[in-house]
Amino acid sequence: MPDPTPEADPRPLHIRPLAERRNLVQKEDFAKVLPPVEGFLTWFEALPDIYGSKSLKAVVSEIVTARENGREVGVQLGAHVLKVGLSPLIIDLMRRGLITHVATNGASAIHDWEMAYQGATSEDVSENLPDGSFGFWRETMEALNGAAKRAQDNGEGYGEAVGKQILEDELPHRDLSVFAEAARLGIPATVHVAFGCDITHMDPDLDGAALGAATQKDFWTFADSIGRLEKGVWLNVGSAVIMPEVFLKAVSIARNRGQLTDDFMTCNFDMLQQYRAFTNVVQRPPKNGRSILAMHEIVLPLLHQALICTAKSRGCLQEAR
Repeated sequence: MPDPTPEADPRPLHIRPLAERRNLVQKEDFAKVLPPVEGFLTWFEALPDIYGSKSLKAVVSEIVTARENGREVGVQLGAHVLKVGLSPLIIDLMRRGLITHVATNGASAIHDWEMAYQGATSEDVSENLPDGSFGFWRETMEALNGAAKRAQDNGEGYGEAVGKQILEDELPHRDLSVFAEAARLGIPATVHVAFGCDITHMDPDLDGAALGAATQKDFWTFADSIGRLEKGVWLNVGSAVIMPEVFLKAVSIARNRGQLTDDFMTCNFDMLQQYRAFTNVVQRPPKNGRSILAMHEIVLPLLHQALICTAKSRGCLQEAR
């Protein structure tokens, strides 16, 4: 009978320095954060009260109302959202108290750390896959897998460990890191790892037990935030599978604990209507679910400006901390 757990192939893997990689995304390409723009709210309110713009207005109003009343406003992201330069806008909303939880997958942590480290991210997969160099970058593996060990040693979640390590290492572009800013502000930033999906999992030195424990801790932190979601708002931005599935399980935990009815709003922002995001986020859990289809790099800047202008008009806009 064959051994169910054969020894790993002993042939070594060639892992290269990150400095040798060509990156597709540079910090200069990222969105710029503007203060409330005079006249923007007049323009925004003039949009038709039909379909997507009607939903966007409703989401903006509900988010500001939720935060006025101390309710949760969470954002769960796919990695593409960070990769297309939207980190500064998310960070500004965190600093202004308009976002209380950020959740995402393992790839987001990679892009976030690389941007903080070198001001660039996103390799060309088509260019590097033919010779097997895709994903094998020493500093990225050491940092992200090191964060898992740090989390185990310190009793931290994976997202918290990534953010705190960026701050402690004083990475040169840490102002662009969602995880570092969440750690500074004390806002939960959770990473929900699907093992085998991320380049860091190809590292032969990865401590799988440490990574599993760190992302498990993040799951329960996430579930606690969902348990406080009554009369709050939860956004799913650009995650088609992983985050909608995590969200559904957390809703079930909250209801099992007797914490949550359907009195909250959700909204799915994506370029296409995906089954799990629509079913697990928009349709099943909330009384009030919305879906807005648009490119992230267009709709998120609109959402950011609409939120800060609306909060200012209601006299509840916080200064960025």
